[in-house]
Amino acid sequence: MALKTDASLLSAEVQEEDTLYEQLLLQAEKEMRSKFPTPQESKQIRPQPGFCVKTRTKSNEKVFVNVCKSDQIPPPPDLSEEDLVTLLESEDPSGYRIPMSLGEPHAEVDNSGNGCTAYDLVINSKFYNKIQNNKIFMEFFMIIGFEGLENKYNLELSREWRMLKNRRFLGSITEQNIRTKSKPVIQELKSSTCLEPEYRIMAEPPDEHPSFLVAEVSLPEVDSARSLLLDLGEDRIVLWARPDLYHLDIYIPYNIIPEESGSQFNKNSRVLTITMPVQPA
Repeated sequence: MALKTDASLLSAEVQEEDTLYEQLLLQAEKEMRSKFPTPQESKQIRPQPGFCVKTRTKSNEKVFVNVCKSDQIPPPPDLSEEDLVTLLESEDPSGYRIPMSLGEPHAEVDNSGNGCTAYDLVINSKFYNKIQNNKIFMEFFMIIGFEGLENKYNLELSREWRMLKNRRFLGSITEQNIRTKSKPVIQELKSSTCLEPEYRIMAEPPDEHPSFLVAEVSLPEVDSARSLLLDLGEDRIVLWARPDLYHLDIYIPYNIIPEESGSQFNKNSRVLTITMPVQPA
């Protein structure tokens, strides 16, 4: 999924003055621009149809997922079937990531004339061929794909699905924007000694589409906001605590407004609080 980066968000300690805050903000922005592409570094792709699967939400609403392919999407690391089985039996199978682009939901009509929702999910063409020829990879991919849709669009999808026999897609497949550069910095440091910090995300109001989200990230080994680099995308939080202390890279279930978000590090509790306005439903 593409990350739309904005100016990096970094706040000074509660006790520090505005002048120091501005200096840190400029420093962080410069460093983040060197690590993450800007929104302009993207391009449109036209995915090729692959296959369509039917599933339902937990509230029994019908959902279709158009699995598409494109050479413009990078492939995941090469993995044998034996390696995949070992990974699935490990404590952290989520360590294997499949690059994919998730399109916006579009309203469609099924064969019975009833309204439904469809999503376009684009993966690398060679990896598409691999899952077509291997049942284990297909099952693993569908789990990861459903999780991606759930995280981005706040869904709860059934893990029971059926591939349509006579339809390669439902509706029309539209162009999607993807980043034109890979993320070598993230991929390189994920294999380092960085730890994922404990965090929680709260919605306000909690029982309906929220007006904003508040994330609290516990950073017990961090002494100063000077060591933090924070970047927010529309549906993603990326945080670094230098030197190689913590790394957090998570998707959030709502589209936020990065340019109106803010953060504050409390050096007494060593908790970073991130406040993120949510785009209207």
